[in-house]
Formats: sequence, structure tokens, C-alpha cells
Amino acid sequence: MELTQQSSLAITIRPAKATEVDLLAAIGLDAWRKGIKPLLPACSIEEVEANNPFQSFVHACIEHILVAQLGDNIAGFAAREFNDNRITDLWVYPLFEGKGVATTLLMALEAEIQNAGYTTALITVTAQNTRAHQLYTHLGYKVIRKETRYDRVLKISLEKIDLMKRV
Repeated sequence: MELTQQSSLAITIRPAKATEVDLLAAIGLDAWRKGIKPLLPACSIEEVEANNPFQSFVHACIEHILVAQLGDNIAGFAAREFNDNRITDLWVYPLFEGKGVATTLLMALEAEIQNAGYTTALITVTAQNTRAHQLYTHLGYKVIRKETRYDRVLKISLEKIDLMKRV
């Protein structure tokens, strides 16, 4: 699948490869450092930095991950961890932010969700991550719930916003 979105380079979307686990884990961690790390207490940061949870996540979910490429570079990835209508992860390498990578990945996952027979796509964002929340809202997602809940990876409670879009 090749889609062009807000960029002079074509963004190619394809399934992740098992040989890319380490690279995707590094991209996820770098994106997390830029977008999420500044929002968290030190105890959560230390845990993630020490154990890069993206490594085990990418390894376990490789079959449910789509990769975005700009030219020869992997620019980001997105996943439906449980292969249902919930988009669980969307990470763009900081160098490629603002080039339509996140939008193109979301569109590709929405198409997969629709092709699987679902009528809605779901995504959750940390309330403090206003940039991601604004993107999802701009792309047609509507807030369906706000609540504080425990994050099993970060091991803290955070305010989360659940969003839904008809596909």
C-alpha cells in the first residue's frame, strides 16, 4: 500500500518484519522519549529507560504491526495489539514528525479495521498528550470516555481519554 499524505515523499505502509524488532523498539523508545517522557514522574521514566518495553511488545505483536517508510527509512509504526478494532500503538520517529506519517498509519489501520468487519475504530491517549489528542480529533475521532486508570507498563495511574471513529 502506498499513500502520500502531507509530504513530498511517498509514505509506504507495509507489515513489519521479524528482522525489524530491534529497530522498531528503538523507534518506539525514541518517540516515547519525545512525546510521553516529559509528562511522567521520574520513577516511571527510569523503568522504561532501563527495560525498553517496546522490545517485548514489538516481538510479541510483530504480526499486528504496520510500518511506515519514507524512502529507505522506517519513519514509524502502529499496531492493533489484539488484532481487533482498537489501535493500541502509534509511534513516529521524531525526525519524521509533521510529515503525515501518523495520519497515514492511522488511515491504514482504519482500513484494516473496516476490512475485518468492524464499524468503529478505537484509540486511547494519555490526557496530557495534547498533540496526539488534537491529531485524533482532527481526523474525526470523538471522545467517548475520560478516566484515571492504571497503566501496566508505566506502573502508575494516568488520566486516559478513549476515542472512537466510525470507519
